[in-house]
Amino acid sequence: MSNVLEVNGLKKDYGAFKLNDVSFSLQEGCITGFIGVNGAGKTTTIKSILGLVLKDAGSVKLFGKEIEKNEQELKNYIGVVLDEGCFYEEMTLKEMKNVIAPAYTNWDEKIFRNYINRFDLNLKQKISTLSKGMKMKYSIALALSHHADLLIMDEPTSGLDPLIRSEILDIVLEFIREEGKSVFFSTHITSDLDKIADMLILIDKGEILLNEEKDLILDTYGVVKGDSNLLNDENRKLFLNIKESRYNFEAITNRKNDVRKHMDGVIIERPTIEDVMLAHIGGDRDAI
Repeated sequence: MSNVLEVNGLKKDYGAFKLNDVSFSLQEGCITGFIGVNGAGKTTTIKSILGLVLKDAGSVKLFGKEIEKNEQELKNYIGVVLDEGCFYEEMTLKEMKNVIAPAYTNWDEKIFRNYINRFDLNLKQKISTLSKGMKMKYSIALALSHHADLLIMDEPTSGLDPLIRSEILDIVLEFIREEGKSVFFSTHITSDLDKIADMLILIDKGEILLNEEKDLILDTYGVVKGDSNLLNDENRKLFLNIKESRYNFEAITNRKNDVRKHMDGVIIERPTIEDVMLAHIGGDRDAI
Protein backbone atom coordinates (compact mmCIF):
# COMPACT_ATOMS: atom_id res chain seq x y z
CA MET A 1 0.00 0.00 0.00
CA SER A 2 1.40 3.44 -0.94
CA ASN A 3 1.51 6.44 1.38
CA VAL A 4 -0.88 9.26 0.56
CA LEU A 5 0.27 11.68 3.24
CA GLU A 6 3.66 11.78 4.99
CA VAL A 7 4.23 13.97 8.05
CA ASN A 8 7.80 14.14 9.36
CA GLY A 9 9.18 16.02 12.37
CA LEU A 10 6.23 18.39 12.67
CA LYS A 11 6.73 20.97 15.43
CA LYS A 12 4.62 23.88 16.64
CA ASP A 13 5.29 25.71 19.91
CA TYR A 14 2.60 27.88 21.49
CA GLY A 15 4.44 28.13 24.80
CA ALA A 16 1.78 26.47 26.96
CA PHE A 17 1.39 23.70 24.38
CA LYS A 18 3.56 22.31 21.62
CA LEU A 19 3.66 19.61 18.97
CA ASN A 20 6.86 17.67 19.55
CA ASP A 21 8.35 15.96 16.49
CA VAL A 22 5.05 14.55 15.20
CA SER A 23 5.62 11.97 12.44
CA PHE A 24 3.25 9.53 10.73
CA SER A 25 1.96 8.47 7.33
CA LEU A 26 -1.47 7.68 5.89
CA GLN A 27 -1.93 4.69 3.63
CA GLU A 28 -4.07 4.72 0.50
CA GLY A 29 -7.42 2.99 0.88
CA CYS A 30 -7.47 3.28 4.69
CA ILE A 31 -9.52 5.13 7.27
CA THR A 32 -6.99 6.35 9.81
CA GLY A 33 -8.38 7.36 13.17
CA PHE A 34 -6.52 10.20 14.88
CA ILE A 35 -7.41 9.96 18.56
CA GLY A 36 -6.70 11.80 21.79
CA VAL A 37 -8.50 13.82 24.43
CA ASN A 38 -9.47 17.43 23.80
CA GLY A 39 -6.31 19.53 23.79
CA ALA A 40 -4.02 16.64 22.87
CA GLY A 41 -2.88 18.27 19.62
CA LYS A 42 -5.22 16.83 17.00
CA THR A 43 -6.52 20.12 15.62
CA THR A 44 -3.09 21.79 15.73
CA THR A 45 -1.66 18.88 13.76
CA ILE A 46 -4.39 19.10 11.13
CA LYS A 47 -4.13 22.87 10.79
CA SER A 48 -0.36 22.57 10.45
CA ILE A 49 -0.79 19.98 7.70
CA LEU A 50 -3.24 22.23 5.87
CA GLY A 51 -1.14 25.37 6.32
CA LEU A 52 -3.82 27.06 8.43
CA VAL A 53 -1.18 27.61 11.12
CA LEU A 54 2.51 28.17 10.41
CA LYS A 55 4.54 25.19 11.62
CA ASP A 56 7.89 25.75 13.31
CA ALA A 57 9.57 22.73 11.71
CA GLY A 58 8.87 19.55 9.77
CA SER A 59 7.67 18.51 6.34
CA VAL A 60 4.27 17.50 4.98
CA LYS A 61 4.04 15.62 1.69
CA LEU A 62 0.96 14.62 -0.28
CA PHE A 63 1.58 11.98 -2.95
CA GLY A 64 5.31 12.57 -2.47
CA LYS A 65 5.13 16.33 -3.07
CA GLU A 66 5.69 19.04 -0.45
CA ILE A 67 2.31 20.69 0.20
CA GLU A 68 3.96 24.07 0.93
CA LYS A 69 5.63 24.16 -2.48
CA ASN A 70 2.68 22.75 -4.46
CA GLU A 71 -0.32 24.17 -2.60
CA GLN A 72 -2.33 25.23 -5.65
CA GLU A 73 -2.05 21.81 -7.29
CA LEU A 74 -2.40 19.61 -4.21
CA LYS A 75 -5.39 21.30 -2.54
CA ASN A 76 -7.56 19.83 -5.28
CA TYR A 77 -6.89 16.38 -3.87
CA ILE A 78 -7.89 17.21 -0.27
CA GLY A 79 -11.42 17.51 1.10
CA VAL A 80 -11.56 19.20 4.51
CA VAL A 81 -14.27 19.03 7.16
CA LEU A 82 -13.52 21.11 10.26
CA ASP A 83 -15.56 21.08 13.45
CA GLU A 84 -15.65 24.88 13.56
CA GLY A 85 -16.97 25.16 10.00
CA CYS A 86 -15.06 28.33 8.95
CA PHE A 87 -18.09 29.77 7.12
CA TYR A 88 -19.43 33.31 6.80
CA GLU A 89 -22.51 32.98 8.96
CA GLU A 90 -24.59 35.66 7.19
CA MET A 91 -24.15 34.09 3.76
CA THR A 92 -26.61 31.63 2.30
CA LEU A 93 -25.45 28.11 1.47
CA LYS A 94 -25.40 29.02 -2.21
CA GLU A 95 -23.39 32.20 -1.64
CA MET A 96 -20.82 30.33 0.48
CA LYS A 97 -20.54 27.64 -2.18
CA ASN A 98 -19.93 30.31 -4.81
CA VAL A 99 -16.98 31.57 -2.74
CA ILE A 100 -15.45 28.12 -2.25
CA ALA A 101 -16.09 26.34 -5.57
CA PRO A 102 -13.79 28.50 -7.79
CA ALA A 103 -10.80 27.47 -5.65
CA TYR A 104 -10.99 23.93 -7.06
CA THR A 105 -10.29 23.09 -10.69
CA ASN A 106 -12.23 19.81 -10.32
CA TRP A 107 -15.39 21.27 -8.79
CA ASP A 108 -18.42 19.16 -9.78
CA GLU A 109 -21.70 21.02 -9.41
CA LYS A 110 -23.76 17.90 -10.08
CA ILE A 111 -22.17 16.03 -7.17
CA PHE A 112 -22.68 19.06 -4.92
CA ARG A 113 -26.37 19.29 -5.81
CA ASN A 114 -26.80 15.58 -5.22
CA TYR A 115 -25.43 15.92 -1.68
CA ILE A 116 -27.57 19.01 -1.02
CA ASN A 117 -30.68 17.05 -2.05
CA ARG A 118 -29.59 13.97 -0.11
CA PHE A 119 -29.09 16.03 3.05
CA ASP A 120 -32.33 17.96 2.49
CA LEU A 121 -30.53 21.30 2.67
CA ASN A 122 -31.92 24.58 1.33
CA LEU A 123 -29.38 26.63 -0.64
CA LYS A 124 -31.31 29.83 0.10
CA GLN A 125 -30.97 29.34 3.86
CA LYS A 126 -28.45 31.39 5.83
CA ILE A 127 -25.63 29.43 7.43
CA SER A 128 -26.35 31.11 10.79
CA THR A 129 -29.74 29.37 10.90
CA LEU A 130 -28.36 25.85 10.45
CA SER A 131 -28.16 23.35 13.28
CA LYS A 132 -24.74 21.87 14.03
CA GLY A 133 -25.73 18.65 12.24
CA MET A 134 -26.85 20.54 9.14
CA LYS A 135 -23.62 22.57 9.12
CA MET A 136 -21.62 19.37 9.26
CA LYS A 137 -23.58 17.88 6.35
CA TYR A 138 -23.01 21.08 4.38
CA SER A 139 -19.27 20.88 5.13
CA ILE A 140 -19.21 17.30 3.87
CA ALA A 141 -21.08 18.26 0.69
CA LEU A 142 -18.44 20.91 -0.04
CA ALA A 143 -15.54 18.60 0.80
CA LEU A 144 -16.75 15.82 -1.50
CA SER A 145 -17.72 17.92 -4.51
CA HIS A 146 -14.30 18.34 -6.12
CA HIS A 147 -13.22 14.68 -6.46
CA ALA A 148 -10.83 14.75 -3.49
CA ASP A 149 -8.70 11.67 -2.86
CA LEU A 150 -7.93 12.44 0.80
CA LEU A 151 -10.72 13.42 3.18
CA ILE A 152 -9.48 15.13 6.37
CA MET A 153 -12.09 15.41 9.12
CA ASP A 154 -11.58 17.17 12.46
CA GLU A 155 -14.15 16.09 15.09
CA PRO A 156 -16.93 15.65 12.50
CA THR A 157 -19.30 13.89 14.90
CA SER A 158 -18.69 15.96 18.05
CA GLY A 159 -21.90 17.21 19.63
CA LEU A 160 -24.17 15.44 17.14
CA ASP A 161 -27.02 13.09 17.92
CA PRO A 162 -26.56 9.35 17.24
CA LEU A 163 -28.66 9.36 14.04
CA ILE A 164 -26.64 12.11 12.34
CA ARG A 165 -23.38 10.54 13.57
CA SER A 166 -24.44 7.27 11.94
CA GLU A 167 -25.26 9.07 8.67
CA ILE A 168 -21.84 10.69 8.61
CA LEU A 169 -20.07 7.38 9.25
CA ASP A 170 -22.05 5.83 6.37
CA ILE A 171 -20.87 8.63 4.06
CA VAL A 172 -17.25 8.02 5.10
CA LEU A 173 -17.63 4.30 4.34
CA GLU A 174 -19.15 5.10 0.93
CA PHE A 175 -16.24 7.42 0.15
CA ILE A 176 -13.53 4.93 1.11
CA ARG A 177 -15.05 2.23 -1.11
CA GLU A 178 -14.01 4.26 -4.15
CA GLU A 179 -10.61 3.30 -5.52
CA GLY A 180 -7.69 5.46 -4.41
CA LYS A 181 -9.50 7.20 -1.55
CA SER A 182 -8.21 7.73 2.01
CA VAL A 183 -9.63 9.27 5.19
CA PHE A 184 -7.96 10.98 8.15
CA PHE A 185 -10.62 11.05 10.89
CA SER A 186 -9.74 13.02 14.02
CA THR A 187 -11.98 12.51 17.04
CA HIS A 188 -12.19 12.03 20.79
CA ILE A 189 -15.36 9.95 20.28
CA THR A 190 -13.53 6.67 19.87
CA SER A 191 -16.70 4.55 19.57
CA ASP A 192 -17.12 5.93 16.03
CA LEU A 193 -13.70 4.54 15.09
CA ASP A 194 -14.51 1.13 16.61
CA LYS A 195 -16.92 0.84 13.68
CA ILE A 196 -14.93 2.20 10.74
CA ALA A 197 -11.17 2.66 11.36
CA ASP A 198 -8.42 0.59 9.75
CA MET A 199 -5.48 2.36 11.41
CA LEU A 200 -5.13 4.29 14.67
CA ILE A 201 -2.79 7.10 15.69
CA LEU A 202 -2.88 8.22 19.33
CA ILE A 203 -1.59 11.67 20.24
CA ASP A 204 -1.25 13.07 23.75
CA LYS A 205 0.36 16.34 24.88
CA GLY A 206 1.62 16.90 21.35
CA GLU A 207 3.40 13.54 21.00
CA ILE A 208 2.46 10.38 19.09
CA LEU A 209 2.09 7.48 21.52
CA LEU A 210 0.64 4.79 19.27
CA ASN A 211 0.50 4.19 15.51
CA GLU A 212 -0.75 0.78 14.38
CA GLU A 213 -3.51 -1.20 12.69
CA LYS A 214 -6.70 -1.06 14.74
CA ASP A 215 -7.33 -4.80 14.73
CA LEU A 216 -3.74 -5.55 15.74
CA ILE A 217 -4.04 -3.12 18.65
CA LEU A 218 -7.32 -4.60 19.84
CA ASP A 219 -5.93 -8.14 19.48
CA THR A 220 -2.78 -7.25 21.44
CA TYR A 221 -4.44 -5.49 24.36
CA GLY A 222 -6.88 -6.95 26.84
CA VAL A 223 -9.21 -5.86 29.63
CA VAL A 224 -8.39 -8.02 32.66
CA LYS A 225 -10.93 -8.50 35.46
CA GLY A 226 -10.57 -10.39 38.70
CA ASP A 227 -10.48 -10.46 42.50
CA SER A 228 -8.34 -7.71 44.03
CA ASN A 229 -6.58 -10.32 46.19
CA LEU A 230 -4.90 -11.63 43.01
CA LEU A 231 -2.84 -8.45 42.63
CA ASN A 232 0.67 -8.21 44.02
CA ASP A 233 3.74 -6.03 43.46
CA GLU A 234 5.05 -8.27 40.67
CA ASN A 235 1.94 -8.81 38.55
CA ARG A 236 0.96 -5.15 38.78
CA LYS A 237 3.85 -4.54 36.37
CA LEU A 238 1.89 -6.41 33.68
CA PHE A 239 -0.69 -3.61 33.45
CA LEU A 240 -0.77 -0.16 31.89
CA ASN A 241 -3.70 0.94 33.98
CA ILE A 242 -5.47 -0.49 37.02
CA LYS A 243 -8.82 0.43 38.55
CA GLU A 244 -9.49 -1.13 41.92
CA SER A 245 -12.43 -1.41 44.28
CA ARG A 246 -12.39 -3.10 47.64
CA TYR A 247 -13.16 -6.50 46.12
CA ASN A 248 -12.38 -6.42 42.38
CA PHE A 249 -10.04 -4.89 39.86
CA GLU A 250 -10.13 -4.06 36.16
CA ALA A 251 -6.94 -3.39 34.24
CA ILE A 252 -5.53 -2.96 30.74
CA THR A 253 -2.58 -5.02 29.54
CA ASN A 254 -0.60 -5.49 26.36
CA ARG A 255 0.95 -8.67 27.83
CA LYS A 256 -1.99 -11.04 27.77
CA ASN A 257 0.11 -14.22 27.62
CA ASP A 258 2.05 -13.21 30.73
CA VAL A 259 -1.20 -12.45 32.54
CA ARG A 260 -2.56 -15.89 31.67
CA LYS A 261 0.70 -17.49 32.82
CA HIS A 262 1.00 -15.74 36.17
CA MET A 263 -2.61 -15.03 37.19
CA ASP A 264 -5.16 -17.81 37.52
CA GLY A 265 -8.82 -16.95 37.85
CA VAL A 266 -8.90 -13.70 35.87
CA ILE A 267 -11.11 -12.92 32.87
CA ILE A 268 -9.57 -11.30 29.78
CA GLU A 269 -11.90 -9.43 27.43
CA ARG A 270 -11.35 -7.58 24.14
CA PRO A 271 -10.88 -3.83 24.76
CA THR A 272 -12.44 -0.87 23.01
CA ILE A 273 -10.32 1.85 21.43
CA GLU A 274 -11.23 4.06 24.38
CA ASP A 275 -9.88 1.46 26.81
CA VAL A 276 -6.52 1.47 25.03
CA MET A 277 -6.41 5.26 24.74
CA LEU A 278 -7.13 5.83 28.43
CA ALA A 279 -4.60 3.17 29.43
CA HIS A 280 -1.87 5.11 27.65
CA ILE A 281 -2.76 8.59 28.83
CA GLY A 282 -4.33 7.93 32.22
CA GLY A 283 -1.62 6.00 34.06
CA ASP A 284 -2.38 4.11 37.26
CA ARG A 285 -5.45 5.17 39.19
CA ASP A 286 -5.94 5.27 42.91
CA ALA A 287 -8.35 2.86 44.59
CA ILE A 288 -12.01 3.84 44.28
